[in-house]
Amino acid sequence: MRFFLDMLYPRRCIGCGASSPGTFRYICWECWSDSARVEAPFCTLCGDPVAGAIDHDFICYSCSAEKPSFDGARSAARYDGVVGESLRQLKYEQALWLAPDIATLLHHCIQAEYPGRSFDLLVPVPLHHVRKRDRGYNQSAVLARELGRKLGRKSHAGVLRRIRPTISQTNLTAKARLSNVTKAFQYKKGKQLAGRRVLLVDDVMTTGATVNACAKVLKKGGAASVHVITAARG
Repeated sequence: MRFFLDMLYPRRCIGCGASSPGTFRYICWECWSDSARVEAPFCTLCGDPVAGAIDHDFICYSCSAEKPSFDGARSAARYDGVVGESLRQLKYEQALWLAPDIATLLHHCIQAEYPGRSFDLLVPVPLHHVRKRDRGYNQSAVLARELGRKLGRKSHAGVLRRIRPTISQTNLTAKARLSNVTKAFQYKKGKQLAGRRVLLVDDVMTTGATVNACAKVLKKGGAASVHVITAARG
């Protein structure tokens, strides 16, 4: 079926337009090679990269000043180039066909950054029901579902709820981002979290305010650990 669909609707790289990209479904090797991947050195906790040569584990200033509620956060690439374009199209242009490629990036990142670590629950960062109704879907839930197929785990989108509508974090300062998501999430009672190791899935992480707010709620619900995985780092 996929072969015949490719004949009828030839696939092209969303970065350069090359036909039938072979590395991913819609990303060619050249464009992926040009992507700025998130590589060490970075903060052991939040995964924020730093310039310079550091040959040991370290904690960044922000995490030292206030330890985050999550136990670790990692991202596959920077939010630019073909990865940024993929996420923009997935989020704003209903390009759901890009989700498997982005989930592949997430899967590779998990294998590289969380080797040997297993997770009991995959939980996407939720959208408020009004925004989800307007968009038609939650891109983080779509990615978590695709990632779950690769990991052999079911995605649990109902564990967290966004109970307060928040404005877009895009143009906010770090302080405003934190205020924007304070008390915005709620753990859904009846969902078994006690002792569970949670993998929290989102599309982009910038200051970490959103995933930290989610992790705090998950920990209050009894989660033993919360690790974060995102496709891009803003």
